Amino acid sequence: MAAPDIAPPNPLFKSLDLDLVHRAKEGDVASFSELVSRHERKIFRLTQHITGNREDAEDALQEAFLKAYTKLDQFQEGSQFYTWLVRIAVNESLMKLRKRRNTPFTISLDEPLESDDGLIPREIGQWEDNPESKFAQQELREILDQQLKSMPEAFRTVLVLRDLEQISTEETARLLEISVPAVKSRLLRARLHLREKLNKYFERGKSA
Repeated sequence: MAAPDIAPPNPLFKSLDLDLVHRAKEGDVASFSELVSRHERKIFRLTQHITGNREDAEDALQEAFLKAYTKLDQFQEGSQFYTWLVRIAVNESLMKLRKRRNTPFTISLDEPLESDDGLIPREIGQWEDNPESKFAQQELREILDQQLKSMPEAFRTVLVLRDLEQISTEETARLLEISVPAVKSRLLRARLHLREKLNKYFERGKSA
């Protein structure tokens, strides 16, 4: 599912980022401030999606940029700065979640679903049209944000990393400290959960 304002920057942004990073490494603080301005909104949306809490998201955002600045000498300029920054922001967001938790998950998210092909989705209505064709992008974004916030934490985090940020399954497993099969299982359930929750909006639009 596409997510506006979440996708990594285009190649031109990457080239400009690397130039700013190079100058920031040489001590030009203004260049790092420019990097913050370029990516602040996207990174905030990422931290807010993961934490589900504005205050935690703002803290994670600030801590991510601070850590990026202090560890800038570790960034390899042959890589993409945005991707490196995303990993830092994800780690900071997950730390917020871990601090907030009082008890571990009590609902099993990784039990196999029984059927001939191993998967049993709930009954979900058919979407005849692409959701973006039924809603203006701003309205769709607001609906998606609302449903992401209501999604169980373990589902939401995997969905954000894999489908919105397009981080690999292996990297997602490493960040969350779970197995690759667990990532795949949670992602399936997250997609089914989101589709089921959004289905009522699209069916209502069709009937209208």
